Amino acid sequence: MSKTNYKLEDVIVIGVSSRALFDLEEENEIFQKKGLEEFAKHQFENEEKILGKGTAFPLVQALLNLNTKIDNKRLIEVVVMSRNSPETGLRMMRSIEKYELDITRTALTGGEPLAAYLDAFSIDLFLSKDEDDIQNAVDKDVAAAIVYDTPDSDFVGIKDQVRFAFDADAVVFSDESELIYKEQGLEAFLKHEKDNRDSPLNEGPFAKLIKMLALTQKEFQLGKAPIRIGIVTARNSPAHIRVIKTFKAWGVYIDSAFFLGGVSKDKVLKAFRPHIFFDDQDTHVGPASRVVPSSRVPYKSDSELSHFLKANKKD
Repeated sequence: MSKTNYKLEDVIVIGVSSRALFDLEEENEIFQKKGLEEFAKHQFENEEKILGKGTAFPLVQALLNLNTKIDNKRLIEVVVMSRNSPETGLRMMRSIEKYELDITRTALTGGEPLAAYLDAFSIDLFLSKDEDDIQNAVDKDVAAAIVYDTPDSDFVGIKDQVRFAFDADAVVFSDESELIYKEQGLEAFLKHEKDNRDSPLNEGPFAKLIKMLALTQKEFQLGKAPIRIGIVTARNSPAHIRVIKTFKAWGVYIDSAFFLGGVSKDKVLKAFRPHIFFDDQDTHVGPASRVVPSSRVPYKSDSELSHFLKANKKD
C-alpha cells in the first residue's frame, strides 16, 4: 500500500492506453468484428500469454528509467488506462509485471471513455490509439496525441536518454501562425513572423509539457540531462528566429532544432531517434511513423483552424 499523501502534481504523469503500450491489434480486431463477448473469451484463454510491445513501450520504459537517475526522487509516473474491465485487464497487468515496468497505477473503466478520468490522475500527457478519447482530451486542454502503428523495424532509442521531438506550430505553439499560412499563404505567413519576430509565440497544447520537461532537465548539469528535446519544423528562415526567441523567453532549453523549409521530416527523425514524435499533420506523421514512434496532435474541435479546415475540406 502506497502513502496516502502522495501527490501526482509533483511529478510528470504520463497516461498511456493499453493499446498504445502493448500490441493489441489482434485483440482490437476481435472486439471490432465479433464483439465484447468474443474479446473477453480471447483474453481469458490467453491470460498467461505476454503481450508484445506497442508503439509507446520504448518511451514508457525510458521515462521510468529516469526515476533511477536521482536518489530518493521520482520524476515520472505512468498510469496505464484501458476500457477493459478488471477481469479482461489481467493479461495487461501480467505483461506489465513480466516486463518489469515500474507502474503501480492503472485505470480500468469497463467500457467508459478514458478522457473523463484524466484529471483524476493529474495526467500531463495522454497517448492512445483511440481518436475519440484523444479528441476529448484535447478539447479538455490536456496534451494528447493519437499514437500510430509501430515503426517498420524495431525501434532502439539512445541508451540512458529519453528523446522527444516536437513540431512547432499547433503543437508546442498555438495554431495562430498555422492559420495564417492556411488562409493567406506562405508569403503572408513569413511577413507575419518577420513583423512579430520579437514577440513570443502563444502557447499551444504541448507548451506546458515542454516547460515541465525543461524543468526536469534542470535537475541535471546543462547539456548532460537524460532528457533531450528536439524541434522538427517545416519553418525556415526568417520564420525560425521567432521560434528560438520564444523558447528563450519561456526559459526552455532546446537541445536540437531542425528548420526544414518543407523538406520531409522522416530522415531527420531517423537520425535524431526520438522515443516519440508529435506533429499535427498526417502528411508528416505517416512517413515518420515508419522510422520512429510517432503520434498526431488533433486540433481543438472549436478552434478557428478546425472550422477553416472543415469549411475548405475537399470532397
